[in-house]
Amino acid sequence: MLTALVTGGTSGIGAAFARSLARRGFNLVLVARDEPRLARTARDLTAEHGVHVETITADLAVREDLRRVAQRLEDPDHPVDMLVNNAGFSVKALFTAEDFRQHETGFEVMCAAVSRLSGAAARAMLKRRTGWIVNVSSTSGYVTMGDYSAIKAYTTTMTESLAVELHGTGVHVTALLPGWVRTEFHSRAGITGSSIPDFMWLDADRLVEAALADVARGKVLSVPTLRYKVMATALRHLPRPTVRWLSRQISGIRRREIQA
Repeated sequence: MLTALVTGGTSGIGAAFARSLARRGFNLVLVARDEPRLARTARDLTAEHGVHVETITADLAVREDLRRVAQRLEDPDHPVDMLVNNAGFSVKALFTAEDFRQHETGFEVMCAAVSRLSGAAARAMLKRRTGWIVNVSSTSGYVTMGDYSAIKAYTTTMTESLAVELHGTGVHVTALLPGWVRTEFHSRAGITGSSIPDFMWLDADRLVEAALADVARGKVLSVPTLRYKVMATALRHLPRPTVRWLSRQISGIRRREIQA
């Protein structure tokens, strides 16, 4: 049986990946910080799908924890066939904030950890000449809305660069670029999303099914739904002053939502 390791695998998009892969018969290695929730998720997935679920309690902002997850990816006796780098959170702090810890944690979890785990998975997969790496990025990387946009722009570019490096090796790399997805992500960030039209919201399970179909086709960039494909294409081709203007408008709406 194949095995997939999913970071942030107990909620949101990560949990949707875990459910979808379990339905496909993958054994799972779930990584998250909340040990009781990890145990419940593992128990539920095993009961429903009959797969083996291993758990690793880890905070990817802590270098020792990150090292343990990387070691698991490179364990030759227990190979991981697919890595899903999903762990993340919304970085709301301004660049001018005196307390820079949220920025530092965001970089550690969503840049440094994604790079290190992708590299560890790729090294192990190269030896077997097969494997899949999925990095959950965001269409936010195409706009200029604070550190989260910068982080996701990095994730997308890093993934594309790794895909170039691994081209023709049998190891496939995909960046998933969702838009607004109905998960705990926004509520945890204090964002109600009330100003976002209903048609812009995506269902996490449908999103993951579409993403895995793109992974199977060997696509490097997976952008869900036609509406988000059109939006992403437009943002890539608009003049940068226009993108910055749009980003200011959206940022103003988001700030008002948080204040409300």
